[in-house]
Amino acid sequence: MPLSFAPESQDALPLHLVDKTNFDGWCSAQTPAHQAWLDTTGFKPGLGKTALLPGADGRPVLAVAGFGNAAARARGRFPLAAAAATLPQGTYRLATPLPAGDLETETLGWLLAGYRFDRYAKQAPEAAALVCPQGVDATRVEAIANAEALTRDLINTPAADMGPDALEAACRNLAKTYDAAISVTTGDALLAANLPMIHAVGRAAAQAPRLIDMRWGKTGPRLTLVGKGVCFDTGGLNLKPGSSMGLMKKDMGGAATVLGLARMIMALGLPLRLRVLIPAVENAVSGNAFRPGDILTSRKGLTVEINNTDAEGRLVLADALTLADEDTPDLLLSMATLTGAARVAVGPDLSPFYTDDDALAATLSTAAAQVSDPVWRMPFWEPYEPMIEPGIADLDNAPSGGFAGSITAALFLRRFTETPRYTHFDIYGWNPKPAPARSKGGTGMGARALLAALPKLLDL
Repeated sequence: MPLSFAPESQDALPLHLVDKTNFDGWCSAQTPAHQAWLDTTGFKPGLGKTALLPGADGRPVLAVAGFGNAAARARGRFPLAAAAATLPQGTYRLATPLPAGDLETETLGWLLAGYRFDRYAKQAPEAAALVCPQGVDATRVEAIANAEALTRDLINTPAADMGPDALEAACRNLAKTYDAAISVTTGDALLAANLPMIHAVGRAAAQAPRLIDMRWGKTGPRLTLVGKGVCFDTGGLNLKPGSSMGLMKKDMGGAATVLGLARMIMALGLPLRLRVLIPAVENAVSGNAFRPGDILTSRKGLTVEINNTDAEGRLVLADALTLADEDTPDLLLSMATLTGAARVAVGPDLSPFYTDDDALAATLSTAAAQVSDPVWRMPFWEPYEPMIEPGIADLDNAPSGGFAGSITAALFLRRFTETPRYTHFDIYGWNPKPAPARSKGGTGMGARALLAALPKLLDL
């Protein structure tokens, strides 16, 4: 079901937001009956605490939601969504003004609180609905919310129903919706097209590997998005233990996130030329699987020694990045659920990114804070370059020692692009426990920050 605002209605309950500093004053302005009701029910204005206040006939006439205090709001995200998650089903309209700079983010959070992944089982009842407040661009907020829902749906779908075939189908559906051009290179045709590492990683799977190439927009600066589409990762012949394989349906989270960002861009009609490249594969085990010790030759001509078949994402991204470079984009972004090292460094809530462009990093960090989509800059640390040089080949896909795993992966990818404005995201793509506006499961990371930063980054 699409995420959308409710139509204006006389029956919409006014929703009052009260924090700990103004609660007593707000309470004293209510009727004695409502004051007694709040006192008797023990309502406190903590984040996510809500109450409906009845009229003379017992039916609710207004709603109140706790807004905590400034410190509590700073520790989390989407305080309005915390209220949306606990209000009874119904339609509400904000009776308390929010700062103009917070309106879009807070109302987006309300819509995202209504996300349900219900493909396989009936989920919780439909969420509380919100009338779009004055000053909010409903079309924009709904477009962003539904793009995020697309990302979540793709990640949440198990690999049996979201293999390379299904990921391609999702891309074709998106292209059809927004009149984008799409081409797909599949199976052995990857070798003829000089995409050998994508072929090597995916050739052992039941569904053929492929490179999905989508283009949209006729004029404006060139933006290319590259997303890791490893639809399931067994680890290959360096087989993962079962405890590490359970979440590997999310290993296409980079592809899912760039598709969500692409949907935002196309739905909002940004004046740019967009290209989306997704190497879609499964890293499987079979007689023709690539092996530890193999040396692969990439599209760029660089040779790569395979020291761990479980470091496959950087291989498929490398060929896609080289292809992207040939189009001379003004801005090149890659997204991948690439390394566990990034999760150890920053946890599941932050989106680590790498860039050599200080101005880009500053713009992105500022935009991320404004839209509650936190990012964290990591370094392309030059002294670690020798760690990815094995001697027997140009590059090592999995340096020994275990140090700086996210950095060495990013340095590896940087070897395959000459684009000056290149940025790589090493995201998690998964929310391990529910939070306001962020259900447990697949989640987009960094896409909204990028959307907010693009106008400045590309002079749109």
